[in-house]
Amino acid sequence: MAKQKLNTFGRVRALEGWKAVAFGAALLERMLPNYMLFCELTESGDASALRNCLNLVWETLKSPKSKFNIAVQLEKVEVATPDTSEHDNYGVYPAIDAAIGLAGLLNLMAGDDPQGAVVISKLSQGSVEAFLLESEEADDETVKEHPLMAFEVEVQNELLDYVEQAKYPAKAADEMKALALEAGISNIGLELQ
Repeated sequence: MAKQKLNTFGRVRALEGWKAVAFGAALLERMLPNYMLFCELTESGDASALRNCLNLVWETLKSPKSKFNIAVQLEKVEVATPDTSEHDNYGVYPAIDAAIGLAGLLNLMAGDDPQGAVVISKLSQGSVEAFLLESEEADDETVKEHPLMAFEVEVQNELLDYVEQAKYPAKAADEMKALALEAGISNIGLELQ
């Protein structure tokens, strides 16, 4: 499985331009529900700011003429990123991963981090690993074989299979978003509403 995981990150690293953005956005569709639940339970954060930001990314993929101010959105994401010193529940960690992932996607789009998609890929897998360890559903020896982790790697590879062959950003955006949401669960297994 470790070889598979390295293979996944290698494939993500090879993505460029809109393909890297679409892959990152698709993974964030599976991470954002964790942030939204955190906001709901703690009555903090700004779920609509992150949701709107990700919608702007999808819109840009579907209609390249539509632009948005990345710096303004990045500031909104940074303000909405939870602080572990203010929250003592586990949910803060997957929420932070989602916010950092979205910041990584914006930095990728701005050209400030060409490996932004790799950052998101690792954050998403890391969220799953941390969740499994925290919930004691797995330990260090079994985490990579756990069905939720296997599913995470499978989804990432399915998205990669699609985007590597994709020719048109608009069509790919719709297809990849649908693929990401197909199972109806977030990356850590929360049911999507």
